[in-house]
Amino acid sequence: MPTSSASTTDSAKPSAGGGVQSLERAFDLLERMADAGGEVGLSELSATSGLPLPTIHRLMRTLVACGYVRQQPNRRYALGPRLIRLGESASRLLGTWARPYLARLVEETGETANMALLDGDEIVYVAQVPSKHSMRMFTEVGRRVLPHSTGVGKALLAGVPDDDVRALLARTGMPAATEKTITTPEGFLAALEDVRRTGYAVDDNEQEIGVRCLAVSVPESPTAAAISISGPAGRVTEAATDKIVPVLQQIALELSQALASSGA
Repeated sequence: MPTSSASTTDSAKPSAGGGVQSLERAFDLLERMADAGGEVGLSELSATSGLPLPTIHRLMRTLVACGYVRQQPNRRYALGPRLIRLGESASRLLGTWARPYLARLVEETGETANMALLDGDEIVYVAQVPSKHSMRMFTEVGRRVLPHSTGVGKALLAGVPDDDVRALLARTGMPAATEKTITTPEGFLAALEDVRRTGYAVDDNEQEIGVRCLAVSVPESPTAAAISISGPAGRVTEAATDKIVPVLQQIALELSQALASSGA
């Protein structure tokens, strides 16, 4: 009779943290591909990950077979379409996890609260809790907008290098939604510097006349995320800003801690 083997194959070795080493390596490669813009060569992955080429090649073959990576005609590897479904589901879950925190924002500020992510070159809204005022702002969950005219866009791009921001703006253009929309890269980069200096972003009638929005990024979020409140300019005044921003920052911090503790 064949005897069972107590040995562990290299691909199933436990990692120091108790996980499966090959899985940890595969996910690390996917994240490195995302950080590199979604397409890389094996030599680039080897240089950044420190893994030998044969190991990377074996892992990439498996990811290609599963549809999470595809090999391009130029022999480089790109993130695959099967990841889209996972990303969409994860975005919906992230919005679900955020809703109690957005509800607190509404209770404490009186204005509509939103959560948005940076998805490629666009902002996508993944959660909203509406204000209880009869006059309130409404943004459909799933709506996509360009980042240059939104508070959440500024909050998210404030942590991105200026050269990368310029490249994004060159790809998307900077159409004016209102006469107050920032339409030059220099003006937008100056606005991002204000965000870094003050710790929050403002959309002052830039997406829609009569509407002001205050936004902050969610620190250490597993994916770039921001929360915001929006309301009529007559309510979201400069005086109200001084009261609302600390609430936004505190709730963003608590949401960040909750996401970290849940392993999101």
